[in-house]
Amino acid sequence: MSLRVHQMLDVQVAARPDAPAISDTQGERWTYTDLAAATDRLAQALRSMGVQPNDRVMIVLENCAAAVAAIFATSQLGASFVPVNARQTAAELARVIQHADPAAILLTTDVSEDAATHAAELGAHPLPATPGLAAVTHTSAPDPVLEDVATLLYTTGTTGTPKAVMLTHANLYFGSDVARGARDVTHRDVLYGVLPISHVFGLTSVVLTAAAAGASVRLEPRFVPARLYDALRDGVTLLSAVPQMHALLMQYTKEQGHDRLHSDTLRYVSSGAAPLDPDWKRRAEAFFGLPLQNGYGMTECTAGVCLTHHRMGDPDISVGQPFPGVEVRLDADAPGGDGDVGEILVGGGGVMKGYFRNDAETARTLLPGGWMRTGDLGRFDAAGNLHIAGRSKELIIHGGFNVYPPEVEAALNDHPQVIQSAVIGHKVDGDEKVWAFVQAAPDDWPDAEALGQFVAARLAGYKRPARIIVAERLPAAPTGKILKHKLIETL
Repeated sequence: MSLRVHQMLDVQVAARPDAPAISDTQGERWTYTDLAAATDRLAQALRSMGVQPNDRVMIVLENCAAAVAAIFATSQLGASFVPVNARQTAAELARVIQHADPAAILLTTDVSEDAATHAAELGAHPLPATPGLAAVTHTSAPDPVLEDVATLLYTTGTTGTPKAVMLTHANLYFGSDVARGARDVTHRDVLYGVLPISHVFGLTSVVLTAAAAGASVRLEPRFVPARLYDALRDGVTLLSAVPQMHALLMQYTKEQGHDRLHSDTLRYVSSGAAPLDPDWKRRAEAFFGLPLQNGYGMTECTAGVCLTHHRMGDPDISVGQPFPGVEVRLDADAPGGDGDVGEILVGGGGVMKGYFRNDAETARTLLPGGWMRTGDLGRFDAAGNLHIAGRSKELIIHGGFNVYPPEVEAALNDHPQVIQSAVIGHKVDGDEKVWAFVQAAPDDWPDAEALGQFVAARLAGYKRPARIIVAERLPAAPTGKILKHKLIETL
């Protein structure tokens, strides 16, 4: 049997028992010894609730120390943890409960009003073993398919239909180890943990990477630019975020009368979950005074597939080359393939076990030889760097030509008044029109017609948006990733 996730704590308690591990907005300041003790107490409480090996423990959460203890405690019992963002609606939560069939449900009520509301509706009660958590049991049965599965992560993808990705303990060890190595994370580092740990990015690339290295994490339940600004000027050394977070941080700093961040400790900044454009990358690097690294990953691959290793000013906007132990190839015959573009196939230690109780989707996604279809389109440049062309299901075919949304988005994002953008296809009379949604600051509103003229100089005629909609906000997941299926619903 492979090592289990909670055993990361054993290593750190033996090596640095009094080193800081977790802090949160509730005032918790836990060393690795404190975290291990909280894990043991919660594991005993879950055992008394009837949780057995191969059961599921759902954790309805926003980021806090208690949620991390719940993850490790579930692992200790040989069960699978199912982290779910507390900001989901009651109906969304009910669908996950029905599918996951958990033996117990934990909710981070102290840090999240939404979790407290769900707890009341579910009839959950405070859990004395871990202040800040409420719990309720649920009729369930162990499932032997979960013998080596650490977590079930629910993902909507582009369809809006939830699927439960089974990631094994070996997957999570692999993902956290390659992330630690790529970023040179050590026990001296302080990671900023605002990416939701209900999502693979925050779980693997932040919390578990820190545990693997003996580093500490400052957990934040929700993104607030002012809090990030203060943290980066007060001890944080690594920031993993999405472009929207970077853009809003830069906007906040500008409002404070500064054109760049001044931090004595920040040494590494990365972006993920959305494409970059050259001008925005230059602005971000000037703001941080550091090279901005870009990456590519997905839940089914335990977050990490590729990452850049840029020096300051590198104009490359690719997602870099595969992590050690990860293989990437292109299927040019897949839908959306066009010349040197093909569907991205991934192999290696991060590839999921499959989708829980969804054999048909597992068979469609996992190929012989350990390869996995990502549904993403990409191409390699001469240096071997991967460039993301977009989702195969999001490919727009306009006038018989393939239009890749990230290319149009990059052109829009070049405009100084655009925070971020999202491009989709809108079917009209058998053709697909290119429609663009743009997020802008209320006090710096761009003119849609002027934006159209701006991108006209950067895009071929068939790629230019037929319509540009400017808004203060675009629908986004808690990670900041734009939910394009929500944009489609507005049409």
